[in-house]
Amino acid sequence: MPIKNIFFDFDGVLAESVSAKTNAFAEMYLLHGPEIVAKVVDYHINHGGVSRFEKFKYWEKEFFGRDLDDAQLEQIANRFSELVLQKVINARAVPESLWFLKKYAKTLRFWIITGTPTIEIEKIVEARKINHFFEGVHGSPENKRYWSEYLLDKYDLKRTETLFLGDATTDMDAAQFSKLQFGLRNNEENKELFTDYKGLQFEDFKQLEILLIEHKLLY
Repeated sequence: MPIKNIFFDFDGVLAESVSAKTNAFAEMYLLHGPEIVAKVVDYHINHGGVSRFEKFKYWEKEFFGRDLDDAQLEQIANRFSELVLQKVINARAVPESLWFLKKYAKTLRFWIITGTPTIEIEKIVEARKINHFFEGVHGSPENKRYWSEYLLDKYDLKRTETLFLGDATTDMDAAQFSKLQFGLRNNEENKELFTDYKGLQFEDFKQLEILLIEHKLLY
């Protein structure tokens, strides 16, 4: 059955911004030495799509035995946001992603589901001048399972007509949880995570279009 709706992750799917966030997380822990930085980077890569709030709570507890209260968590997340926001705004678009959005915006319905805080991703897509392509832009604190179910229910979308495009295990998890079709965008940081994945996968959106047509998901 052809698709009518696409849920896009953002980092690594629409923008080449995964490394920008990896570098920013590393920078946050530079003063604690290379061993902790390496653990931070490894955890981030292996938990792509998990909100930064959950990551910071885990690292602070794991490394320093600290349970952050809401005010402390907000403070550390704001420091991270200051480091990363402009880097993400300036990141290169994933090849042919803008072409794909322009070509299909009138025949398909698009939403963004990301681990980035909603207020921040709204600023990013507006600054990149792509907000008009999407019916909604949704991020943390709610997770991707929540948003996929929320959008399916709110807009009465058929699961068989909805595709989730992501590059992280949380994206695939949300797609499987909601019984959606999933497309994996391959990049340098996720190649070790999906060695056993045999489903739809692509590197650029021209390739994605060809694959969707071949699988009779797009006409």
